[in-house]
Amino acid sequence: MRREGSYPVTISACMLAVLVSIPSTTTAQQEPVTVAEASNFTATSKHSDVMDFIRQLQQQSSLLRVETLCTSAEGRQVPLLVIGEPVPYSPADLRYDDRAVVYFQANIHAGEVEGKEAALMLARDIVQGKTAYYLDRLVILIAPIFNADGNERISPNNRRNQVGPEQGVGIRYNGQNLDLNRDGLKMESPEVQGLVQNVLSRWDPIFFLDSHTHNGSYHQEPVTWTWGLNPNGDTALLDYMADVMMSAINRHIAEKYNTFCIPHGDFMNVGNPEEGWVPLGPQPRYLSNYVGLRNRLSVLNENYPYADYETRVRGCYNLFLSFLDYLHDHRDEIVAMLRAADRKTIERGLNPAESDVFIVEYDREAIRERLTILGYEMEITEVEGGRRRMSVTDRKKTYSDVPYYARYVPKRTVHFPRGYLIEVQDQAVLEKLLQHGITVERLTKPAEVEVESFTVSQITASGRLNQGHYTNAVQGEYSLVKKEFPAGTLFVSTAQPLANVAAYLLEPESDDGLLVWNFFDRYLATQWGRGTRIYPVHRLLKPVNLVKETVR
Repeated sequence: MRREGSYPVTISACMLAVLVSIPSTTTAQQEPVTVAEASNFTATSKHSDVMDFIRQLQQQSSLLRVETLCTSAEGRQVPLLVIGEPVPYSPADLRYDDRAVVYFQANIHAGEVEGKEAALMLARDIVQGKTAYYLDRLVILIAPIFNADGNERISPNNRRNQVGPEQGVGIRYNGQNLDLNRDGLKMESPEVQGLVQNVLSRWDPIFFLDSHTHNGSYHQEPVTWTWGLNPNGDTALLDYMADVMMSAINRHIAEKYNTFCIPHGDFMNVGNPEEGWVPLGPQPRYLSNYVGLRNRLSVLNENYPYADYETRVRGCYNLFLSFLDYLHDHRDEIVAMLRAADRKTIERGLNPAESDVFIVEYDREAIRERLTILGYEMEITEVEGGRRRMSVTDRKKTYSDVPYYARYVPKRTVHFPRGYLIEVQDQAVLEKLLQHGITVERLTKPAEVEVESFTVSQITASGRLNQGHYTNAVQGEYSLVKKEFPAGTLFVSTAQPLANVAAYLLEPESDDGLLVWNFFDRYLATQWGRGTRIYPVHRLLKPVNLVKETVR
């Protein structure tokens, strides 16, 4: 994952090799082998290699079944591996089964291939019995090649800043020229639509991991990760990841797998690293944040590009094992916590309190735990035009007591409603809500109710395209009005487990909602004359009986 302002300087592999335990194994012990292993970590697998590898696993074991997550824009199957003992044929098989479903996803950016190779190795080692003990408590889903189209553009000219593989990697975007890790709410790609429909809604995993490779600050740890950060998610889950799971995983991967790991982020100020460490933003367009908004544990894994390729793959593999160890040991605790989060979300929608809010603007604060980062000294040099350039040296330096700014807190909020009334008959809006798995109802009798409406005083489109959109920012005012809603009006109750997702899509001031992504443009643009427009989604704040039916 590329971050603006990074300084791509290659560090020698020998500087990092000691940080990851790389066991010596033979081909005979690990048949079948991945392309990475077979090439001595100079190459990565193409789509046909992945499919061949999976077929070999199926021939060897009854613990593996393969579903199709989606068919890509260019017609490639995106495989979903279902691993269990016994392997379930559908989620219905788990109705009276206390095994929990967990999901690992890799290669969303097809230039970031470490997770793909590690995921294939993980699947092999589980079905061949090396780590089969996970299966007494877990069903493991793996999508090793999420961006199958981007993966086929392998070239040595892609991501040249990272250390290997020598024979090249794929590209960031999919067959539609979309960044799949920006598609979490607008859901315009077959890959993300398939993820939500065929994994998140169908299997409802308690845990989601999305594997990447980062470009950014220099440090010695080859593996980083963070969690779903959006503050409109369940606060108990956010606190659990920050205050309990983070230190447990980082300690476990070091002690059991001899791999150094830190939370994902970058130095806020490379000239003064102790000032702070900060992750990518909390918007749910990023899939780990989106899954967190669905009340499930989620992880963004970012591997370190300046370590050598084998170190990255092995470190990523060890991170996968560390999470499986933790999920296996804490399954009951996690399942109970997620059920409580869903129950709390539904109860809030039935009777929102004054303290129940949707956060439209947020500030960033440090979590409780401080970080120790094994870094390098940086040098500042003057370049032409009086500008300064920051470059990394080979002198190691430990930065201690570094605050990690990974907690987002309210800056401005609005009251959380009981539901939303959508007065326009727009099929695209309806389909988008249903794609997420949100329950939508339709009024069968007209109703006059008091609602809070949002009058748009200014709407500004971005100056450049973002994922094929000129995204919107709005200003306006709320007002209480009594309004007649005809039969056919759509209603979205917030007394449902996905209420946080529904609110993010429908709130007018949401920083990642349907208004931002242009779904309501035709209703907000004044076609003739001047004047303000009313946002066609109204907030129901008081209890009212509506005659309605569920949209199927």
